[in-house]
Parts: sequence; C-alpha cells; structure tokens
Amino acid sequence: MSNQKMKGLAKELKTQFTIIGIFIAIFWIIEIVNQMFFGDRLDYFGIIPRSVVGLRGIILAPFLHADFPHLIANTLPFAVLGWLVMLQETSDFYIVSLCSILVSGIGVWLFAQTNSITVGASGVIFGYFGFLIMRSYFQKNTRSIAISLLVFFLYGGMIWGVLPSNPHISWLAHLFGFLGGIWAAKLIAREKSV
Repeated sequence: MSNQKMKGLAKELKTQFTIIGIFIAIFWIIEIVNQMFFGDRLDYFGIIPRSVVGLRGIILAPFLHADFPHLIANTLPFAVLGWLVMLQETSDFYIVSLCSILVSGIGVWLFAQTNSITVGASGVIFGYFGFLIMRSYFQKNTRSIAISLLVFFLYGGMIWGVLPSNPHISWLAHLFGFLGGIWAAKLIAREKSV
C-alpha cells in the first residue's frame, strides 16, 4: 500500500472515530446534565405514543437514556456497530442513522403502550444491526458479506431483542429500528447501483 493510501486511510479512520466519539460524548453529556441538574426530567422529551408533543421524541429519544446503566449498555454497541456501518463509506452512517431514527421513532409513536415514554439509542443500534446483516443481501460484494458474517458472529444474539420479552425494554424500538436499517441497506444499494 502506498504512502498516499496509508495517509488517506488514517485520515478516514480519524474522521470515523471523531464522528462516533462526538455522538457518544453528546449521549454522556446529556445524561450527566439530565441526572445532575434536571432530576431525570429530560426523559419527558422522549417518544410519547400518539401524542402531538410526543412527536419531538422521534428525533430526541436516541440522545436520552433512562439512567447510566442504560447508557453504558448502549455505548459499546453504538460505537462498534456504528463504526462498522462506516467501513465502506463514512456517509452511510448518516443515512442509516436517520432511517433508523425515523422508522424506529414512528413505529414506537404509533404502536407503543399508551402513557409510556421511550428513550435510548437502542433503536438506532438495532438499525445498524439490521443494515449490517442485510447489506450483503442487497449489495452482494465480498466486503459486505464479510462484515455481515462478522456482525452475525459477534452480535447475532441481538436478533432476539426484536421480540417482546422484558416489559421495561422497548422491543418495538428494536424491531422498527432493525426494519429502518434494512430499509437503509436497500436505499444505499440502490444509490450505489445507479
């Protein structure tokens, strides 16, 4: 590999890690501020089903977490899967994130239990998972297949998170986030084939 390519790769990796780092820093800063200064009341900006005011949560909920254990549980999978989404193109991260946020949020807003509030980045994480698993189906290239196999090996157990289990965990956010990731995989594959 030439020196020029090595520098380009190093620059791309630095950009990717910076993007992931900024998102994780935002999650942590918001949770620290929420716990220390607002007594956890910022969570009311999450998704409130079938409520006009709850629509704001579609965009805000991924940045809010119920508590520090919830945030800790989301941090590593967000970093790893988010970075894997970027491996072919860094811009894929933004498309997949947006599709996952919108589909997960709208699904929760439409179908979640009345008077509930949903917060957390897990819908986005499941979107990354859905994208990474299904990208190889839509793109059919060696790199996509290799990444899909790696993700399935490392995170395949996540698939059970799209089914109802714990009443305190929004399986709907997981399911619709997963579907949003698949939608993003199809959109990106179509864009690359044009």
